[in-house]
Amino acid sequence: MQLSRLKNARIRQLKAMDGVIRLKSFGDWTINALRDTAEILEQFSRASRNVSIHWDVSDVLRVDSAGMMLFIHYYDLLNSNNCSIEVTGTKSEHEKMYRLLREYAPGHPVAKSAFPSRFLKLLNDIGKITVAFVLDMAALLSFIGEIFIIFLDSFLHPLSIRFGTIVKNIEEAGVRAMPIVALTSFLIGVVIAYQGAVQLEKFGAHIFIVDMISISITRELAPLITAIVVAGRTGSSYTAQLGVMKITEEIDAMRTMGFDPHRFLVLPRIIALMIVLPLMIFFADIVGILAGMFISHTHLHISYAEFLHRLQSVLEVKHVWIGLCKGPFFALLIAVVSCFRGFQVSKSTESIGRYTTISVVNAIFLVIASDALFSVLLTEFGI
Repeated sequence: MQLSRLKNARIRQLKAMDGVIRLKSFGDWTINALRDTAEILEQFSRASRNVSIHWDVSDVLRVDSAGMMLFIHYYDLLNSNNCSIEVTGTKSEHEKMYRLLREYAPGHPVAKSAFPSRFLKLLNDIGKITVAFVLDMAALLSFIGEIFIIFLDSFLHPLSIRFGTIVKNIEEAGVRAMPIVALTSFLIGVVIAYQGAVQLEKFGAHIFIVDMISISITRELAPLITAIVVAGRTGSSYTAQLGVMKITEEIDAMRTMGFDPHRFLVLPRIIALMIVLPLMIFFADIVGILAGMFISHTHLHISYAEFLHRLQSVLEVKHVWIGLCKGPFFALLIAVVSCFRGFQVSKSTESIGRYTTISVVNAIFLVIASDALFSVLLTEFGI
């Protein structure tokens, strides 16, 4: 059986009537029969602007994807030249292929905005952001609910808790973060001591630098700065780790094998961070106070013994406990948000960076907001 011979694609420009340019297409618009058609259409499209075109395709026989894409390309190009195009003579199989390839065509015309008014467009954008925010919050609450149920089940069945993974995460989130926490706390202590010394020197109240350093660091600055450092370091790590596992389909494989990713991946990270963050805050308290004591000795000539004696009389234990009690709350916020964003990563490497950035920003914002809430409530209760 022999294949029917191809009829080369042709296109002819007929005489213009009533200001309308007529194009007539013939033959097979297939990849092996196009030949010089593209060049003819290119020349025609360059010369045609702000005109009306009637394109007759009734004599076109076979069409493949190459021919259809060629037609779509020059149809869009003529449209971009402000030409009004009317296509007639299409066959049903041609229309089906056109609909199939239309959305994948390069230079697909962007739909004009349905909102001619800038104010209406602004309202539309605000509405979209609001809906996205509500859906995001609903997903986060659902995620928190799942974690809470798993936490209760683990509390009732302690043998199901993966203590080895918790210890490993404590090392990753706590032990390896101590150098940066120590450096940050030391610098915060130095800044507070220097700034306080400049002001207190004016009144000859050098000794009150001890009150400023001890209370501000233990109650507010050490918990806040440590939580921000952990959010940037450990929170981003959690999001990136879970995101990579999702891209490589490890999480899907766990579900296929009957393992709950929330129990095996999320819960150990949350527990580990809730254990280690209060310890890091206590460590930051010590380093920050030592830095302040060093600056007080060198700049204000307050002896170490005098500093420690004043410290014992002004630093109440409640200030230390308030700072330490903030740790588990901050850790819970950081771990939950970071893991939640990690599970939102789509199957592309670009989304890892996007959701890692989002998780860090969300975690830092929630830490600062909750710290402000703590300050207001504790002040109202006189604590």
